[in-house]
Amino acid sequence: MMTHCHSGVEKGVKKGGNPIEVMGLLLGRPDPQTPRTLVVTDVFPLPIEGFETRVIADDGDVINHMIALGESLEHTRKEKFMGWYHSHPFDVGIHSHCFLSQTDISTQLQWQRAEDPHGNPFLAIVVDPLRSLAKGHPELKAFRAYPPEYTNPIPNQCPDGSIINEEQLRLEKWGSCSGAYYELQVEYFMSTGARNVLSLLNRNFLWMRALGSTTMCEKEARGRYPERVEKVAMKIGKLDPSSSSSSSGGGGGGGDTAMPGGGRGRSRGSVGGVAAALDEMTSSSGPKIPSSADGNSGISKEEYDGGNNNDEFGKACQEVVEIATEKLVGNIAQMTKKSLFSDAVA
Repeated sequence: MMTHCHSGVEKGVKKGGNPIEVMGLLLGRPDPQTPRTLVVTDVFPLPIEGFETRVIADDGDVINHMIALGESLEHTRKEKFMGWYHSHPFDVGIHSHCFLSQTDISTQLQWQRAEDPHGNPFLAIVVDPLRSLAKGHPELKAFRAYPPEYTNPIPNQCPDGSIINEEQLRLEKWGSCSGAYYELQVEYFMSTGARNVLSLLNRNFLWMRALGSTTMCEKEARGRYPERVEKVAMKIGKLDPSSSSSSSGGGGGGGDTAMPGGGRGRSRGSVGGVAAALDEMTSSSGPKIPSSADGNSGISKEEYDGGNNNDEFGKACQEVVEIATEKLVGNIAQMTKKSLFSDAVA
């Protein structure tokens, strides 16, 4: 799938124009253990090319190709066509270009109406090939469309469940139809043979990539860091009643607040409070896990570990830990490179 999408980029550039959008079909099945999980096992490119958001599979030759392909697979594969993919080869920016346009949603609804009633929930995958090349990893997202009569009861909710009140930012990230579809979580799996090949490549060739780049230092990662901290701080502020009074007086600035344990610190529900906690957890003295041994202050072990699946506050705390871990790993990587190269040269 990635190779096909990259070929559209190369083909368009070689012709002296813009990268070309391409399209293909997904082969797979619902997971028998968890039917709400859709497993994609193979992909098949289609002879379709387009520009911007206008990839449409309505050509007679393309339809005949799809019919012939489906008939041949009936005799050789147990899976069925259960989705489609296409590329959005737009210029690399701050945000990913993995979203569904109005044309994409119309195509997806046609597939869902035809396949869903037969127990074959249809999937849409959008690939951002230019961003994938720039970042060195696949940039793709999976979606399904809401029925046309559906109205989202939550204003300004995006396909990933987040809420973006600023219209321009919402358009940049999710397109003009952000309320008409929803995102599915993507996980990757591979066979034992593929895993062995990848392990061999990593050991013999790809180790240089790890030394040549640090994700934390990339422009996009630095730009998103304050946004991620603010997002998790707002989430904790909404879920933790003890932070509401202290954070509201400072206008969200996260000023010093008297803690129940007798010390002074920052409100857990403020942006400054979360940022300060992250700085402390990733300081040179090593990571620190907030504790509440006295039962009066800090974050309890249950909150830190995430508690059960219904503990939203625990999940928010876990997000803080994940951000801190990324920052800590990045710092370790940078210091390791400095020790290996800069100090050695000196």
